[in-house]
Amino acid sequence: MTEKPPPDPRRRDRAATRAALLDAARLRFSRQGYDGTGIREIAADVGVDPALISRYFGSKRKLYAEAVRVDIPAGLTADPHRPVPHIADALLREVVFGDWEMFHGEHPFLVMLRSSGNPAVRDQLHIQLCEGYLRDFAGRLKGQDAALRAELIGALLLGMGVMRSIVGSPALSEASFEQTRRLVARLVHALSAE
Repeated sequence: MTEKPPPDPRRRDRAATRAALLDAARLRFSRQGYDGTGIREIAADVGVDPALISRYFGSKRKLYAEAVRVDIPAGLTADPHRPVPHIADALLREVVFGDWEMFHGEHPFLVMLRSSGNPAVRDQLHIQLCEGYLRDFAGRLKGQDAALRAELIGALLLGMGVMRSIVGSPALSEASFEQTRRLVARLVHALSAE
């Protein structure tokens, strides 16, 4: 009597597991913040051993950094001569009206704001926002105080994102993109003019 060989072990798909861990982390971090989320919870959501987080990402902090990383959209950086009001429209659509399903409906910057009491998260938010988006934006403005004006435009958009998706302010939550865009365009024009 010959024994049957054991069935082939299920082949693991490293890329799929890593992607699933990132998706689970994004949802957990957006709902519970950085400090309220444990690596065991993320691993349990995917049905894997928590040690895989260390193997694939190195640490919870590195997983968080990758999960909430936001690149400047190609449409904003591709044409350095693109008019500032058009860039503001694109940012309004992305930051305030974007449907970030992977982050429970919020822009990753808003997700990071929830955890900004943690110094590492605050540093990451500063780097992505100030050394990424706002530095690029300031480079497109002419005249004095370009960095300050870029930060004011950024504060306007980020504040609108907070009011709309976190606070749930009634008028902004119900306003259409086009209605909001017309009003924001006036403010952006005033701040972007030399």
